[in-house]
Amino acid sequence: MSKAFNSIKQGLQEAIAHAQGHEQGIRMHRPQPVDVKALRARVDMTQEEFAARFGFSTATLRHWERGDRKPHGASLVLLNVIQHNPRAVIEALSA
Repeated sequence: MSKAFNSIKQGLQEAIAHAQGHEQGIRMHRPQPVDVKALRARVDMTQEEFAARFGFSTATLRHWERGDRKPHGASLVLLNVIQHNPRAVIEALSA
């Protein structure tokens, strides 16, 4: 095999190991899916209030609630934190 192929292969194997959490000393956290509509109802806010309070667009929130899209990345992490302790997030964002 060529040197370039071996380099690409090694990079792919490292990426897979990292994604699976097998890399030495790495522990991957994968946020849990969140039922956004149920969460919003639990904190007793309208779509507009929830979106404005936590920094989402109302359109994005509607897509999540309808199931057209799923939150991911930083949005999913924030939704997990809101689900765990909404008061703490509200207080932190009010400061």
